[in-house]
Amino acid sequence: MRLLKLSNKKLLNLFLFVLFISNSSYSDEPIDIWDLENIKNKDKIEKENKLIKENNNKLSNIKNDTPNLLYVEEEEKLEAYDLKLVGLYDPADNDLNLNMWELSDGDKIIKLIEKIHKIKLSNDAKNIYKKLILTNAFPPSNNIDTGEFIDLKIKWLIKNDDLNLIKDFIIKNNTGEFNNKLAEYYLDKNLSLGKINKSCELFSIMKIVPNIDYILKYKIYCLIHKDQKEIAQLQYDLLKESGFKDDFFDKSFNYLMGYTDDPEITISEQSMLNFHLSYLSIKDFLFEPDKNTKKIIWRYLSSNNLLTKVSDIDLEDREKIKSFEKATNDGSYKETDLLDLYTRFQFNIYQIISATDAYKLLPNYEARALIYQAFLVSKDPDNQIKLLEILKKEFDDDNLNNAFDKELSRLVQTIDEDKISSKYSEFYELQLAKSGGEKLKIKYNNKILHQSKLINYFYGEISKEKTEKDLDKMLKKIKKNKKYFFSIKDNILIESLISDGIKVSEKYESMLELNKSNIPTDIEVMINDREIAMILLRLVEIIGEDNLKDLGTETLYFIISTLNKLNIDKIRNDIILQVIPVKV
Repeated sequence: MRLLKLSNKKLLNLFLFVLFISNSSYSDEPIDIWDLENIKNKDKIEKENKLIKENNNKLSNIKNDTPNLLYVEEEEKLEAYDLKLVGLYDPADNDLNLNMWELSDGDKIIKLIEKIHKIKLSNDAKNIYKKLILTNAFPPSNNIDTGEFIDLKIKWLIKNDDLNLIKDFIIKNNTGEFNNKLAEYYLDKNLSLGKINKSCELFSIMKIVPNIDYILKYKIYCLIHKDQKEIAQLQYDLLKESGFKDDFFDKSFNYLMGYTDDPEITISEQSMLNFHLSYLSIKDFLFEPDKNTKKIIWRYLSSNNLLTKVSDIDLEDREKIKSFEKATNDGSYKETDLLDLYTRFQFNIYQIISATDAYKLLPNYEARALIYQAFLVSKDPDNQIKLLEILKKEFDDDNLNNAFDKELSRLVQTIDEDKISSKYSEFYELQLAKSGGEKLKIKYNNKILHQSKLINYFYGEISKEKTEKDLDKMLKKIKKNKKYFFSIKDNILIESLISDGIKVSEKYESMLELNKSNIPTDIEVMINDREIAMILLRLVEIIGEDNLKDLGTETLYFIISTLNKLNIDKIRNDIILQVIPVKV
């Protein structure tokens, strides 16, 4: 691979090449640009040509002092546009490009992504990762093939569990076997949530239905569900002619079509569709889940009101209670249902009074019940916080982190903040912050750079020319004020403006202390090598579980400096507007 600057001559060559492809798309023999299932689709070729042109336009309009680089192979590289691009976003949407992965090592990418997937990313980290992983781009050239690269996107979509995002991805990338796994997940998840129509509508918006038995069975069931039995019969006959064999589905099909009165089947947990067909086909359906029951079936039972009621649970059945706690953690029961269960346990007055010691002698689920009941009767704010802290730890120690989350935030807010001592204020404030989310307004202060209305430049509300004049006026005033201290946030703002081509007068340069962001060495190396995607992965890892506003200013400084060096201004602006202004 060689490195070519995007000169006028090269731009002209690339333009002529794109023009050639565009003209060829109207010839008698259309080009198979996707090359996955030999689908010759003129519209898709035109769409890809448009993407290439937009990316090249972006590359040609970069700042003169920081030339963007296009990494290509030899002349044959131009013919590599037949590679399938799988994603949702145009690279230009977030100042990225088609080649952002190509120079990175596939093994390193996989290892870092696997590490990221083990982190419970904050919404801020998740937002950056989503833009990166779902942007159309060519895969890395080394140690990873196209299928593995696409699979990284699929795994994240499933882990992220945003069904609307998954549907958009399936529709936009409706070719290739890689969609099979996503389609199955989308169908099963909606069905488990009791949204049968949502599952079935997928077949009306997919241009190409994956030709695998499980999805075809879903399609046949959906036709029956929509009372299109004649078409269902036709589809079923075609499936049988292909050699399909499934005794359970055959019997369920005959029952749902009205051919038999009793399918003579037992409940099947083999798949979500089988379980649903069991529910529809078996009279007096009754199923008692346990700790080994799949999470998705628990959710299905909850969605269809088939779970045992809290009042009917036997408190002597230890395994049943453990299953109930796990199901709550997985979202099948409400947190309030679990807390109601805890109130049914009987404890003596001594246990309640000495709960902070007595709980240690009980089984974990009883310990949680005792601590919760002690909290309910306590009137002392410090003791209440202490009990909630113990209760939270008991849940976390048993990997039930999500079973006491929303209710913890609610209960914390019932405590009088003014009566909490400093000893317990940290836990209180932490939980209170998690429950926040109100939209705050920016408070401007034109005596401080990063709090001034200069911040509006990053909203795109003021021009570079006006920003340059306003910055000059502020620096003039600051120079007279010898007590003014340039904070890291001031440096972040000024360096970002300079990166965008806004000039600072020479007479003010001596009072500025810029370019001291201390970018980690490994990221500096990747900046020099233009490993854009790998750098963004590292930033996602660094942000991790933290919200951007909770990061230290030194960390924010090097993140912004990194994005400045890469000219990724749109993501940078989002971060600046979230962490720099004072909001009240």
